Amino acid sequence: MPLETKTFPASTKYVLASRRRNRSADGKGLRSVHRIAQFDVSRRIRGAKSKHAVQALFGLACAVAMFGVRTVVDIFIPHIGPFAMVYPTVLIATLFGHLLAGLVAWTLAFGWAWFMVLPPAWSFAFKDPADLGRVIINAASGLIVLVLAEAFRRAVRQAHDQLATDAERRLHLIADLEHRTKNNFALVAGMLDIQRRRHQEPAVQAALADASRRVKTFADAYSTLALAQGEGSAVAMKPYLEEIVDRLAAASFSASVTVVRRIEPYTLPREEAVAIGLYLNEALANCAKYAFADLDQGVVEVDFEGPPDGWRLIVSDNGCGVSLGPRSSVGGLGSQLMQAFAHQAGGRHDLQLSETGCQAQLTKTAVAPRSDEA
Repeated sequence: MPLETKTFPASTKYVLASRRRNRSADGKGLRSVHRIAQFDVSRRIRGAKSKHAVQALFGLACAVAMFGVRTVVDIFIPHIGPFAMVYPTVLIATLFGHLLAGLVAWTLAFGWAWFMVLPPAWSFAFKDPADLGRVIINAASGLIVLVLAEAFRRAVRQAHDQLATDAERRLHLIADLEHRTKNNFALVAGMLDIQRRRHQEPAVQAALADASRRVKTFADAYSTLALAQGEGSAVAMKPYLEEIVDRLAAASFSASVTVVRRIEPYTLPREEAVAIGLYLNEALANCAKYAFADLDQGVVEVDFEGPPDGWRLIVSDNGCGVSLGPRSSVGGLGSQLMQAFAHQAGGRHDLQLSETGCQAQLTKTAVAPRSDEA
C-alpha cells in the first residue's frame, strides 16, 4: 500500500529550490576562498634550500608578470602611475610565496618601475627633483604591504592549523565515544543473556531475548559504521546501508526470503547516518521476526532516495501484514524505538500495514522558509 507523502505548492517548491541553489553557490564560494587562502607554492617541497629556491622563483615570476602587464599598459597610457603595479605584485607574491617571494618581487618590481617607467626611462636619474620623495614613499609603502601581507599569511595559516587540529581531536573523541557505546551495548546484551538463562518462565525468557537482540543490533550498527566509514564527520550512505542490509539479510532471513536494496549514493552528517542505520536495523529486525512467520517465501525491499528534496528510507515487505497481531501494534517497543530514531535523524516515521504486507518509511523533507525569510 503506497504511503501518502507531504507535498508543497509550486511557489514553495520554487523558494526551496532557490534556497538550495543559493546554499550550493555559497558552499562552492567558500570552498574556493578556502583553496585560495591555503595556496602555498612551496608547501609540497621538501628541504629548506629547495623551498627557498621555489619561493624566490615565484617572486621572480610575479615580477616578470608585472613587467609584461606594465609594458602593455604603457603602450596606451605611458608613464602613468609608475609604481602602481608594485603593490599587487608584492601582495600576491607574499601571500602565496612567503616573505622571500615578496622581497624578491618588491626588489625587482620596484627597481624595474623606477628604471623603466619613471621619467626619464632607462635611467635611475630624476627628471623632477620631487621624484626622489616619490620613490622613497613608494618604496616604504611597498615594504609596509610586504610586512602586512606576511603577517596576514601567517595568521591565516595558524588559524587553519588550529582548526584542523581541533577537528581531528573532535573526530578522535567521536570515534572513541562510538567505540565505548558499542562496548556498552555489548555489555548490556551480555547481562540480559545472563538474566534470561536464570529465569525459567518462557514469557520472561522471550522478553529478555528480544531485548538482548535489539541491543545487539545497536552495537552492530555502530560497528558497521566504524568498519565502513572510519573517522569523519560525513558518511557515505550507500556502502553504510548496504553493509547493514547484507549483514541482517545473512543473519536473520532464510534463503527463501529475497532482500532487494536500491540505495542511492548520498552523504549525510555522521549523527544523522547513525540514526538512519539504527532505524534500518530495527525495521529489518521486525521484518525478520514478524513478516514471514507463516509464509514459505517473501520479498523485502530497502529503498533509500536522496536529494533534491531531502531523503527517504523505505523498508517494505509482502509478508503477513495486519494478519499478525503483534505486528499491528503501533505502540509496541519496536515502533517506539523507530519513532525515537526518526526524531534523532530529524525525520518522520510512518508505518503502513495492509493485507499484502508492511511498509516503514523514514522521511526528511526540506523545511519551507518562513515568510520573512523568503
